[in-house]
Amino acid sequence: MKTEEIKALFTQFEQASAEFEGVECWSARELQRLLGYTQWRNFENIIDKAKDACRNAGENVAYHFAEVSKMVSIGSGAEKAIDDILLTRYACYLIAQNGDSRKEQIAFAQNYFAVQTRRAEIIEQRILDYERVQARAKLAETEKVLSGVLYERGIDSKGFAVIRSKGDQALFRLGTSQLKRKMNVPENRPVADFLPTISIKAKDLAAEMTSVNVQSKDLRGQKPIETEHVDNNLAVRKMLVERGIVPENLPPAEDVKKVERKLKSDEKKALTNT
Repeated sequence: MKTEEIKALFTQFEQASAEFEGVECWSARELQRLLGYTQWRNFENIIDKAKDACRNAGENVAYHFAEVSKMVSIGSGAEKAIDDILLTRYACYLIAQNGDSRKEQIAFAQNYFAVQTRRAEIIEQRILDYERVQARAKLAETEKVLSGVLYERGIDSKGFAVIRSKGDQALFRLGTSQLKRKMNVPENRPVADFLPTISIKAKDLAAEMTSVNVQSKDLRGQKPIETEHVDNNLAVRKMLVERGIVPENLPPAEDVKKVERKLKSDEKKALTNT
């Protein structure tokens, strides 16, 4: 998500907040629009799930989801009353957690409502951290799938490790061990845990391509599959370099495990400071 998009969403969410009896809150009808839901009934399903989560956490649902009604214009000067819900920051957080995080508005909301400090810069950094953690989890899942595909074609875990290392060599112009030394990665940790987001996504794309092509070309045995994986990593590297990004020259990032713990800590604070 780009800085301009984050700032625009930040402004929209800030302007939508109000104070009711001393409590910061958001209208569910307004939040529906901000989160990109066109149908109220579909959004109500998300609200119901959030209420269940609130109840299971031992919180007062009526406090966090205060049912109200408001008048809206229906044209020609006429108005009618519609149901609405005043939502606390905690309620909004739970709603965002039950939404589709692939939607930019939902991903932003998950992070916006998880931090108490109302600064766009802090939220922007949190979103960058969140995207990196998500990218790392996606790479782990892709490699798990690829490992299963290769196992069906006679490649054991040792062979998979060799193929993955060859891929790193093609992508970074450095073997896995060399890359670890350059980035000061502990020997017992995956190098991907210390890569910047774009490098994680590059590895993920190459692995996805290998998984698809091994199956579509029905490749079997170490050498053909190794060649395929190397070629895919070279293709990804070529694309990056052409855009001025040299993977091995990018600085290492903070341990993704530490980043993940920090994000969870922020979320815990959001849950307890309500």
